[in-house]
This record gives sequence, C-alpha cells and structure tokens, in this order.
Amino acid sequence: MSINQKPHTTSRHFLRRGGGALGLSLLIFGFSVIPNATASNYQAQINSLNSQNTQDQSALNGLSVQATNYQQAINAYQAQINDIENSINANQVKLNEYQLQIQQDQTKIAVNKNYLSTDLKEMYVQGQMSTIEQLATSQNLSSFMNKQEDNIKIQDQLDGLLTTIKQLQLQAQTNKDQVVSILATEKSQQVLIAADQQQQNQLLSMNQQQQSNYNSQIAANNSQIANLRAEQAAANASISRTVNIRPSSGSGGACDIGYGNGGYPTQLCAAPQDSLVDPYGFPNRECTSFANWYFINVEGQANFQVNGNAGWWWETSNYPVSTYPNVVPGAIGVEPSSSLNAPVPSLHGGYYGHVMIVLALPGTTYDGHFPNTNQATGVYVPQGYVLVASMNEDFYGHYMYNLWPANYLMYINPQ
Repeated sequence: MSINQKPHTTSRHFLRRGGGALGLSLLIFGFSVIPNATASNYQAQINSLNSQNTQDQSALNGLSVQATNYQQAINAYQAQINDIENSINANQVKLNEYQLQIQQDQTKIAVNKNYLSTDLKEMYVQGQMSTIEQLATSQNLSSFMNKQEDNIKIQDQLDGLLTTIKQLQLQAQTNKDQVVSILATEKSQQVLIAADQQQQNQLLSMNQQQQSNYNSQIAANNSQIANLRAEQAAANASISRTVNIRPSSGSGGACDIGYGNGGYPTQLCAAPQDSLVDPYGFPNRECTSFANWYFINVEGQANFQVNGNAGWWWETSNYPVSTYPNVVPGAIGVEPSSSLNAPVPSLHGGYYGHVMIVLALPGTTYDGHFPNTNQATGVYVPQGYVLVASMNEDFYGHYMYNLWPANYLMYINPQ
C-alpha cells in the first residue's frame, strides 16, 4: 500500500550515523541467526549526555568570555601599576635633587655665615669708636664718608643674603615636602591597585578551574557516549540478525571490513567518516550518502530527491512510500526516527533513524551474482525479514549486510 507523504515544515539538518548498501555481485559464505533483542534506551542516554555536553559547553563559553574580562582587568591594573611605578621613580629623582639642593644651600649658608661673622666683627669694632675717633683715624672727611657708606652697603647685602638664604631653604623644603607627600600617595595607590589586581588573579584562577572541570566533564561524557555507541552497535547487530556475506567485487577502502564496499566510490570510502561531502550533499560513509548514491546510480533513479536525517526520508522523499509487503529489491528501506509518528515502529528507537538498500525478500536464495536469481546456494532470507545492505550500521562508517524485520521498515521503491 502507498502512504501519503507529509513533508516537514521545519528544516532537518543532520543525519543518522548509518547509511545504504550495494550488492552487485555477492558470494555467500553462510549466515547465522541471533535471537531478537528488545530495543534499548542507548540513544536516550546518548541524547542526554549530548544535551549535558551542550549545556556544559555553553557554560564553558561563558566562562571563557568572563576569563577574558578578568585578564583585561588584570592587564589594565598592571598598566596603572607601571604608570605609578614610573611616576614614583621620577619623583624619587626630584626628591634626590631637592635634597641635594638643600645640602648645597646649607653649604652656602655656612660659607656666608663665616663672611657675615667677619663683617660683623669689623663693624662691631668700628661701632665701638666714636664719630670723633672715626674722623681722627680717617685720612679726611671724604674717607670717613666712604667708610660710612660701605658699612651701610654691607648691612644691606647681609640683610639681602640672609633673606635669600631663608627663601631658598623654605622653597627647597616645600618642594621636598610636596614630593614626599606625592610619593606616599602613589605608593598607597600602588598597594590598592595591586590588591585589586590580586583579586582579579584569584577570580581568573577560579574561572580556569571551573573551565577545567567542565572540560573534564565533557571529556568523560564523550567517553561514555563512545562506550554507549559501541554497546548500541553490538545490540543493533544482535537485533538485525547478521548475515555473513562477502562480495566477490566492490571491495577495499576504509569502509570495507570484510563485506566489501558495495561499489561505493573509492574516494568517499577511503576518507575518514564525515570528512567529505558527496555530490548530493551528504557526509561520506553515512547511511544516507550510500543509500542515495546506490538508488540513483545503481537503480538508475536519477529523479529521486530527498533531504534531512535518515528517519525522515519517508516524509521528505519525492517518491511514494509504502509498507511491507509492497516492496521490491532495490528499494530504500527506511527505519523511521523514534521521535516521529510513523506508520511502523522504530526498531532501535534512534533519533536519526536509518536507511538501507533492500537486496532480497523472504524466501529468496542467494547466488554468486545477485540475491534474486534461481541459482541456489542453500541460504534463504527467512520469513518476516528482508536482506539489506547499508553503510554505518555499526556507527563506524562501515559497509555491511543484515537481515532486517520487514514490518519495521518503510519502503521507497524504484519507479
């Protein structure tokens, strides 16, 4: 039966880590059936850990911005400290100059005091003489008048010298006091700024420790996710009832682990998973890349168009979609995402779903060319299953064959 398509109105971006398959030429070496296992909550745990990592990374990004602000504040404080240090050094030079000036003035004062002492003694001796005696000892009246004028000049000079010396002392001391006050203020500022800088350093250290804790938690979550994916792949392999098949052609490359490579382009197969984008816009070695490539190039469905995650292909395909038993070999089998209201259940409960190529239907016998001929090999597809080939069913970007419960897939048939 056909199912009406219901295209998404919101955009879908990435895809499940798993992908399609090819079977141009097969050589059967036997198969083993493993009992069905119930769907696990591996994907729910993985999604929870990824969600936690997203939150932790968001917090980590915020801490990184905060750390940048702390570092900028530390640098600004250091610039202020450097400026004050330079000012202190310059003022210390001035203080030394004023101190030297004071010492030089004191030396001048001492010298002038000696001169003053000598002059005062001479004036004292002259002052003990009466005017008549001074006249008597003078050669003439003119000499007496000159001596009186000289004494007046000496007194004036002494008064001026004493005044100048006092002014020099006062100015030098004033300058010294100002510089001492400035130095005290600058050193106090330096201490305060250094304390602020130390506080920012402590905040930065705490921030870096928090970042380290978040990074450790993210790394631990990633390790746990890797373990869960490995367990999930093992559970998937058990549920899908692995068929051991090795192709006679289409082998080699990093996606070949003994099942061949399904003819998948060598460049895409050899490169690390998700390191390239194929010509149709899908990351290499994903289920979507292989299934889309196979359907267009091997089945010749050149008009086929689809987008989004594997689990949404039943809605985004431009081809009609059906359920079992309306399926033919070469069809794309779609395991819907567990988050969608699909007509069939999701076998693994994965968020991204899975797509694969249907190679054979129940009761089909395999041969060395293609698994839908009458050349018996003794190996049949059991009832209730379809033989499929896909990429990345093991979550490691490898090509493999599996038996899949037919009623757990939706089908996009070749036109």
